[in-house]
Amino acid sequence: MNLRRLKYFVKIVDIGSLTQAAEVLYIAQPALSQQLATLEGEVRQQLLVRTKRGVTPTEAGKVLYRHAQIILRQCDQALADMQAAGRGLSGQVSVGLAPGTAASALALPLLRTVRARHPGVLLYLNENYGITLSELIMNGRMDLAVLYGDKAIHGLSFLPLLKEPLFLVGPASMPIPAEPVRLSDLRDMELFLPRPYNIVRKLVNEAFMGLGPGLAPRVVAEIESAFTLTAVIADGLGATILPASMAREVVAACGAWQCRIVEPVIEAPLALCQSDHLPLSEPAQAVKDILLELVADLAGSVGVTTVAPDLHAPS
Repeated sequence: MNLRRLKYFVKIVDIGSLTQAAEVLYIAQPALSQQLATLEGEVRQQLLVRTKRGVTPTEAGKVLYRHAQIILRQCDQALADMQAAGRGLSGQVSVGLAPGTAASALALPLLRTVRARHPGVLLYLNENYGITLSELIMNGRMDLAVLYGDKAIHGLSFLPLLKEPLFLVGPASMPIPAEPVRLSDLRDMELFLPRPYNIVRKLVNEAFMGLGPGLAPRVVAEIESAFTLTAVIADGLGATILPASMAREVVAACGAWQCRIVEPVIEAPLALCQSDHLPLSEPAQAVKDILLELVADLAGSVGVTTVAPDLHAPS
């Protein structure tokens, strides 16, 4: 397959219109259509379906689109690595940091350290939900992400970093329970928690199920936004369950209280996520090494449990 045709195909799918893609690519539409027809002939598959609204990929087209993104990204990285040979590291590196986790505390130290050690590296930081970040890595659109999770997923690998204990967080207007608080004592407490697909909610649900069949937290509203959740606590509407890092932020922001949950202790696993089949570029590998150093320092400063064998060791 011709790389230029792959670039054309990806652009057409991204835009969803042959006419608009031709304008962006500075190529006549008949010539672009011919390039697409040639590509379809090479792969012996129909790749796009033309509709009144534009074009959409067929199932075969969706498969080629995913692979084309990876192929083009690797070619770009190969050129960048060759150009960087013999001089300081340079190039783009994208890192995802899941909000509401200990990863949030890594943003500034990571920026400072990368700028000091590798000024030629352009760092892109993306704070987003773990599901979104893992999909970006799976599709080859992001290099690394620090997020909650430790279960193997096809296309991704997870390096365990540390475990954050979960805390009950409540407003100053609510009586503070004896610390630590047993999970069984929270069965009748009204809680504001994230949606069931969120890793923290999953851990809480699993812990309640371990107390007895049919047991579940009493959730009165589901909130994903850290800002809104802090406002809820500040307004005295109720309590929530949060990892240690976010619990400290909420307590500091609105004068709330926090109590560690025991019997059982619930811990959220923070991991470094990357593709299990796409090799990291040299700049991305350097940023990964820095991330591991910073996580080791973070674990020592906040007192969370480190689970990686040696975060300072080269990976």
